[in-house]
Amino acid sequence: MTDDHLTDWRERCASDWADTIPTVLATAFPYGAAHQALAPDDVDVTPDLLHPAFHGCLDWHSSVHMQWSAVRLLTLAPGQLSLLRRDRLRAVLDARLTREHLEREAAYLRDRPGFERPYGWGWAAALALAAKESSAPGADAWAAATRPLFDTVADLALTWLPRLAYPVRHGTHANTAFALALVHEAASRLGRPDVVDAIAERARDWFGQDTDYPVAWEPSGSDFLSPALCEADLMGRVLTTQQYAGWLAAFLPGLGAADDPLLELPEVRDRSDGHAVHLFGLALSRAWQLRRVRGLLSPDRSRRVAEATAQQVAHVEREIVAGDFMSTHWLVSFAVLAATSGPGAARQ
Repeated sequence: MTDDHLTDWRERCASDWADTIPTVLATAFPYGAAHQALAPDDVDVTPDLLHPAFHGCLDWHSSVHMQWSAVRLLTLAPGQLSLLRRDRLRAVLDARLTREHLEREAAYLRDRPGFERPYGWGWAAALALAAKESSAPGADAWAAATRPLFDTVADLALTWLPRLAYPVRHGTHANTAFALALVHEAASRLGRPDVVDAIAERARDWFGQDTDYPVAWEPSGSDFLSPALCEADLMGRVLTTQQYAGWLAAFLPGLGAADDPLLELPEVRDRSDGHAVHLFGLALSRAWQLRRVRGLLSPDRSRRVAEATAQQVAHVEREIVAGDFMSTHWLVSFAVLAATSGPGAARQ
């Protein structure tokens, strides 16, 4: 994928990605329910009974963000999808994103406020935003159905944030900055300024004085997120442009330099290991977040970031649709993020 990824991904990838989404959503097992039983009779973990909207795709959060991917493809690339592909994606979303199903999913979160916190929360908020801003046929119904889910996430976040003394900085699901960036973006555009302000306050408290992040310590063996870039991405959303430019230069002084470890290709030695293939996702999430900050870098560093991110996406391209199920059940979402991010997107 070249530096003009913002246009060429539609021609090159949209159809394959659109084929992958309904296939993995229809894969009922294996499924990791992560269900916390609240009573002796609360032990049925049949996926579609437990989660009528978000079953398939191995786990709840992957089901959420692969449906986000479906909405985004229908919104951004309808002309590159055949009528059959568009109909398949809409049929999946129409069947799952109903008011009844989403009310049950929202109630599940309220009953178990620690479930999928914060990663699944972030993707649930992103799904609601994508549905609200989509022009695809049927999107109005999806938006109406997902709004209660978003408001549940927003209310849970407001309760949780004051209780969280420290952010989680590692590169997997519990990373605080990644999820809060998604919730912040959704809250900014779905009319929840209380959530926007709460996230901005906590982000500045946690990260505002950070300098000289040790990028050589990344990645860990099962990272699909860069803790450095997740933090940088969130701060780009809560600071002014001038504040952010100074903060980023102090936090990642070597960003985009020739020896920057964040530009390297992650190595995966076992393509069937669910934790090892997280590193494919790392390549894509790095590409997404690096492209968002590229506009703040010097010309030579910006060029180097463009070249490196193209290599990172190309490195993973086959795994997105033709890899093991441990990859295909989720990588489309991260590919969509990488493909639709570009210079100057550091702040919404």
